Amino acid sequence: MPAPKALRPFIHREYRVLIAALAISIFGSGMWAVAMVYQVIHLGGGPLELSLVAAAGSVGLVAFVLAGGIAADRVPQRRLIIAVEGANLAVIAAISGLAMAGWLQLWHVAAGAFVLGVGAAFFFPAYSAILPRILPAEDLLAANGMEGTMRPVLQQAAGPAVAGILVAALSPSHAVTGVAACHLLAFIVLNFLGQHTLATSPKEAGHEDAHRKSSFVQDLREGVSYTIRTPWLLWTLIWACISVLFLIGPIEVLLPFLVRDQLGGDSSMFGFLLAVMGVGAALGSLVTASLRLPRRYLTVMMVSWGVGSLPIAAVGLMDNFWLMAAALFIWGATGSVGMVIWGTLLQRRVPSHLLGRISSLDFFVSLALMPVSMALAGPAAEVLPIWLIFLVAGVVCPVMAVIASAAARMPRDELANPLDTAPEAAVA
Repeated sequence: MPAPKALRPFIHREYRVLIAALAISIFGSGMWAVAMVYQVIHLGGGPLELSLVAAAGSVGLVAFVLAGGIAADRVPQRRLIIAVEGANLAVIAAISGLAMAGWLQLWHVAAGAFVLGVGAAFFFPAYSAILPRILPAEDLLAANGMEGTMRPVLQQAAGPAVAGILVAALSPSHAVTGVAACHLLAFIVLNFLGQHTLATSPKEAGHEDAHRKSSFVQDLREGVSYTIRTPWLLWTLIWACISVLFLIGPIEVLLPFLVRDQLGGDSSMFGFLLAVMGVGAALGSLVTASLRLPRRYLTVMMVSWGVGSLPIAAVGLMDNFWLMAAALFIWGATGSVGMVIWGTLLQRRVPSHLLGRISSLDFFVSLALMPVSMALAGPAAEVLPIWLIFLVAGVVCPVMAVIASAAARMPRDELANPLDTAPEAAVA
């Protein structure tokens, strides 16, 4: 009896090893989000100190993500992923040891957060680039869907919950030790990735030799140049920039005030709404992983993102909790459908020697604009009604999806480059 499509990647040993390590590492990241907060508070820190520690992680991620993409195209991805997990282990183990000994200071936590951010900047481009080397093309959609299902469950729910229990029952330092244990286990598991299955083809070896002779700037220019001359890629990234700029700030900064002022709720209601959004994202990813890649893959991706943003336009006018929860659930689900397809398209249509750089460029444009969006949301709410900000955000994104689809001629492109047949890895 054939395995369900969502589970087909698990047939391959290397994928089982990689996804197990990723799951453990993501769970540890979820634990760290809570352990770090209470460790800072335990050391006498307040909101300012906590924001500085959190910012250190973000700075490390944004500052090094382009370098991480170039490294993923230059260095064997297996070696890079193992090195990153080893560095994560060393940093968290050091923080744990200092905390247990009573020697930990705030700057240690900030430095650790920075290193973890740098590690993420190198890990995820390498992870994206290694998947097409260990899985057949027809299983990539399911693999990306599995990651999209796993991430909200482990990073936003299970990991924080376990860390919270450890903090309450023992201490923040014990929660940090739990994070270190996760990274140790992930590091051990990653070392079971077989080197022989990741052997470099002659064509890829030629590209790697060229990378070694080129500079950082030349490698970056090659990735940007490919993006600019590839319309579907360029216009999808433009859409992503607009959506991050218009949507993230209202959701992250202004939604709590809607909960308070229009629903009469508190932080627990806000947290529940975010959980509903996470459930939508997980289910959307799981459903996408269970299906074939659509023939009209670009159209389905843009429609998912565009139409899924429409409910956000009405969020600012809602005074019913369940209506608001439904709107956020739809946004989470449709957003993840598009993201799973998008990750699969990168792996199937971007040449393998550029995949790390293109993945990091995608990561960078989103990360760079998130703080901008959040910084603008507050001042915008001082001069505009919050309902109007949500209305504009929910309308701009679908309009931009239509513009991007037309400008890149996506309907024509997807028919000219079918992916429901035997794939061609270097199709542009």
